[in-house]
Amino acid sequence: MNYGQFLHMIPEFYLVCILIVVFVIDFVAHRSEKKHDVLFAVTVGLIVVLPVRIALLSEPTEAFGGMYVSSQAVNVMKIIMTVGTVIVLIMAQPWLKNEARKYEGEFYLLVLSTLLGMYIMVSSGNFLMFFLGLEMASVPMACLVAFDKMKKDSAEGGAKYIITATFSSAVMLYGISFVYASVGTLYFDDVVQRIAFFAQYKSQLPLLIMGMVFFFSGLAFKLSLVPFHFWTADTYQGAPTPVTGYLSVVSKGAAAFALMTILVKVFAPLTVYWDYLLYIVIVLSITIANLFAIRQKELKRFMAFSSISQAGYIMLAVIGSSQAGLASLMYYILVYVVANMAVFTVISAVEQSGQQTANGQLLTAMNTYDGFYQTNPKLSFLMTLALFSLAGIPPFAGMFSKFFVFMAAAEQGSFWAYFVVFIALINTVVSLYYYLLIVKAMYIKPSENPLPTFKTESSTRLALAICTAGIVLFGICSCIYDWLFTASAM
Repeated sequence: MNYGQFLHMIPEFYLVCILIVVFVIDFVAHRSEKKHDVLFAVTVGLIVVLPVRIALLSEPTEAFGGMYVSSQAVNVMKIIMTVGTVIVLIMAQPWLKNEARKYEGEFYLLVLSTLLGMYIMVSSGNFLMFFLGLEMASVPMACLVAFDKMKKDSAEGGAKYIITATFSSAVMLYGISFVYASVGTLYFDDVVQRIAFFAQYKSQLPLLIMGMVFFFSGLAFKLSLVPFHFWTADTYQGAPTPVTGYLSVVSKGAAAFALMTILVKVFAPLTVYWDYLLYIVIVLSITIANLFAIRQKELKRFMAFSSISQAGYIMLAVIGSSQAGLASLMYYILVYVVANMAVFTVISAVEQSGQQTANGQLLTAMNTYDGFYQTNPKLSFLMTLALFSLAGIPPFAGMFSKFFVFMAAAEQGSFWAYFVVFIALINTVVSLYYYLLIVKAMYIKPSENPLPTFKTESSTRLALAICTAGIVLFGICSCIYDWLFTASAM
C-alpha cells in the first residue's frame, strides 16, 4: 500500500490534526480557569485557516484507486461547510459558558468529528467510502443532539435521531447491496458504466432501480425530505440551539451535495426513473412542510418545518442535472447557511439572556417574541433580515438563491419540471406568510410584558455580523455565483 496517497487528503489530514490538538489542550487544561478561552481560540483559529488551505487545492485528485476523489466543486463545498461550522462555534459560546462549561472540550471534538465525516462523504468515489463518511458524521451528531442529556427534550430528541439514523442507514446499505449485486462493483466510475450497459440491453434494471430507490430513501432521511421527515421537529426542539443550527445547515448541505453528485454521476443512466421520484418528493416536502409550519407555536419546531421546505427547494437544483444546477445548489446552501444561522443565533441569544417570561412559558415559544422590537430593536431587525432572506424577498440573497434553483430546474425542459417549479413558486407565497408571522409578533403584536432589554455577548454579535454581511453581500456580489459556476465545471 502506498501511504503517500494520504497526502492527497490534505483537508481531512489537517482536520485530524486539529482534533488531536484540541483533545490534548482539553486534557491538559481540564482544571484551568482559562480553558474556555484557550479552547475557543485554538479551535476557531485553526479552522479559519482551513478554507484558505482548501482553496489552494485547485487540481482534481484521487487516491486509493478512486475511493477518494477531490475536485474544485468538492473543495468549494468543504469551504462552505467549514464556514458554517465556524459560525456555529462562535454563536455557541454563551451556551458553552453558561450551561455546558464542563463539557465544552467534548463539544468541540464532536463537532470536528462530524465535519470530518462530512468531508469524507462529499469526497467519496466509492459507495463504501461514502457510507463510512456518512456514519462518521451521523454518530457524533447523535451525541450532540443529546448533549443536554439531563433535559427530557434533549434525551428524547437524541433517541429519535439515533433510531431514525440507524434505520435510514440500514435502508441505504440495503440499497447499496442491491447495486453491488447488479453491477459487481462499488466504485462510482465503474458503476455508471455498467448501469449504462445494462440499461441498453434492459438487463438487471429492476434490481438496479430498487437499489437506487432504497439508497435515495436512506439519504432522504438525512435531508428530512417528506415522507422521511417525522424525526425532524422533535430532534430540532430537543437539541441545544447551536446543535440545531448545525444540524439544519451544515449537515443538510453536505447530504444535498452528496445526493446530487451520486444521482447525476452514478445513476445518470436511470435519470428517467429518479426524475419522477424527485418530482414527487419535492412537491410533498415543500407543500406539507409549509402547511405544518403555519400551525407551529414553538420557534425551533417552526424552523424544523422551514428546513424541510428549504430541503425541497434545494432539491430543485438536482432536477437540472447540469453545471448550473450544481452551482445553484452550492449557492443556495451558502445563502441558507448564513440566513438560517442568523435566526438560530438570535434564538440562542434569547435563551442565554437569563430572562424569564411573565407567564413562565418557554423562551423558544413564538409568543415570547411579542413586542420584541420594543425592547431589543437591533436583534429584531437582524432576525427580520434573515427571515426575509429565507422567504426569498428581494434584494436579499435568498431571493437570488431561489431564482437560480428555479432556473436550474426549468432547464430540464419537461412539462413536469415546469409543473414542479410552478408549485414551488406558489409555496414561496405560503412561506412568506408564515415567516411574516414572526415579524408581525416582533413589530406589531402587542405584549404587556415583552422580554426585557438585554445585552448580547461579543461572540453573538460577531456571529450575527458575519451572517448579516452574507445575507446582504451574497445577493449583490455576482462574483460569488460566478466563482461557484466556474468551480462546478471541474
